[in-house]
Amino acid sequence: MSTVGAMARYVVLLRGVNLGSHNRVSMPALRELLENAGLGDVRTYLQSGNVVLSSRGGRAQVAGTCREAIRDTLGLDLELVVRSAGELAEIVERSPLADGAANPKRYQVTFLERELPASTAERVRSAAAPPERVVVAGREIHAWHPDGIGRSKLASLLASRALGVVATSRNWATVTALLELAST
Repeated sequence: MSTVGAMARYVVLLRGVNLGSHNRVSMPALRELLENAGLGDVRTYLQSGNVVLSSRGGRAQVAGTCREAIRDTLGLDLELVVRSAGELAEIVERSPLADGAANPKRYQVTFLERELPASTAERVRSAAAPPERVVVAGREIHAWHPDGIGRSKLASLLASRALGVVATSRNWATVTALLELAST
């Protein structure tokens, strides 16, 4: 946990950016606007709204600062999920599926704003069609899609708003790359 005053590293995951012509966000512009908002050592990864940054504030303050800066500068009201570098390290270390996921692009972690209600978590588990595997673990859902993500009902559910909480997914290759970026 970060304490106010100490710089902490965070990973900010924007939901639904740069999908076709929808919510177009330039990563250099995003870095600049977040730096102008007082966040430090801002780095982006890929074009899909992955940001690593430093802040003296806590997770909620980082989320609010990012949302406000994006809205005020770009006119976009984007949803996002924030994890500290330490939280991301724990997610990677405790992954329930990494050992069995042969292709890191077919292993997804869905990051949730808050834990799912039990009934929604059960609906997620029920959406997995063999040979898919899914584990709901606190504020993350780990899903292995060995036959691909494109036609998976589970992947569709995780990408929709039907979970009732802000959620955004990243493949395992991106998750581990973000951890590495947050650790440097």
